[in-house]
Amino acid sequence: MNFTLHQLEIFLKVTQTGNITKAAEELFLSQPAVSIQLKNLQDQFDIPLTEVIGKKVYITDFGKDIAEIAKKILLEVEYINTKSLEYGGHLTGTLRVSIVSTAKYIFPYLLSGFTKLYPEVKLQINVTNKSTVTDHLLNNEVDFGMVSILPSNIQLNTFELMDNTLCLIGGQSSEVKRVNEWTKFDKIPLIVREKGSATRNAMELFFEKNKIPHRMNLELMSNEAVKQAVIAGLGYSIMPIIGLKNELASGDVRIIPMKGLPLHTKWSLVWLQGKKQSPIASAFIDFLNQEKNHIIEEHFAWMNKIHH
Repeated sequence: MNFTLHQLEIFLKVTQTGNITKAAEELFLSQPAVSIQLKNLQDQFDIPLTEVIGKKVYITDFGKDIAEIAKKILLEVEYINTKSLEYGGHLTGTLRVSIVSTAKYIFPYLLSGFTKLYPEVKLQINVTNKSTVTDHLLNNEVDFGMVSILPSNIQLNTFELMDNTLCLIGGQSSEVKRVNEWTKFDKIPLIVREKGSATRNAMELFFEKNKIPHRMNLELMSNEAVKQAVIAGLGYSIMPIIGLKNELASGDVRIIPMKGLPLHTKWSLVWLQGKKQSPIASAFIDFLNQEKNHIIEEHFAWMNKIHH
């Protein structure tokens, strides 16, 4: 066998995109160059790695196994390169993080000082929902995940960051001023996130624990969409206030006092137990140990001044 790391990288990208053209674009290569390298890699094996039906590339079971091995090999090579640079006094490479959508209001502030310290570090941030973050962790595709509710089906190391506060919110002209009795809550039109989101999970656990009747009128795929629907007067929602700073200040949304609210969870950085952390990942944890409290005080102290 005489395959190269470059061939493995190309094949892995094809398996991830499912398309030779997209793989070529993401690798900044021509389509013929990708096809040639795929053929050269295939020539090393008697068993097909891919099947082309129509214009679509399908990865065989054998190809999927090779792709998993290729991913591990390439990660180890990156680790070797990073380690050698670290011994030379440089920290470089890629920090890979998968975060739930609401964490986008926090995570950039955690990164800002770190990237100034280590300007050669590249960032790969995936903003998604809790279910996908869990998948990324289970598949060992990222250094860290950032969640507000810990996944229950996976053993993780946890680094707590800050409180996450969820309240019932309504628009500027909302008729509901306060919810004192849960039995009347099903009269309120409720706007919710999709299944699999941490915000939806926290809300449903609250309803289930307290046996609160409710009526879900509208389901949306992001907190931004939920917020805009509330502002437009389509209903009410239980949301993290971290993403509502400007809207609360302007009066576009307001917090509706409700028995049992606010809910409190914890934003945490998590990673697989037993995972060998890269030098970059270790340096990021060290940075947060030193700077976390300062970052929270500087950028998120406003949350403590809101009266629920």
